[in-house]
Amino acid sequence: MIPGINPRDMAKAMKRLGIKQEEIEALEVIIRTADKEIVIANPQVSRVNMMGQETFQVSGIIDERPLSSEPEISEDDIKTVMDQTGASEKEAKHAIEKNDGDLARAIMYLKE
Repeated sequence: MIPGINPRDMAKAMKRLGIKQEEIEALEVIIRTADKEIVIANPQVSRVNMMGQETFQVSGIIDERPLSSEPEISEDDIKTVMDQTGASEKEAKHAIEKNDGDLARAIMYLKE
């Protein structure tokens, strides 16, 4: 918290000010924006309630990754679907896209 201040004294001061703090044992925190995800691994999460206003304090290992509306389709995925179904490359890719990147569902889709 604040260096040089006894944690017990800090807790008493926070209580007098109407501030309640609780630690949350989180495994991961994900913040999604319009174009990316901010993933916080090994987080330390505190919920702070100050006079009815709730906020969260989060710290940890931060990783940012872009959001993609289309699943990433590798050449290996396309080849697997082609081998299992006898479909063309174009048909296999379309089936994978239609099934949100799920190869098993793409294969079943093409075998129907």
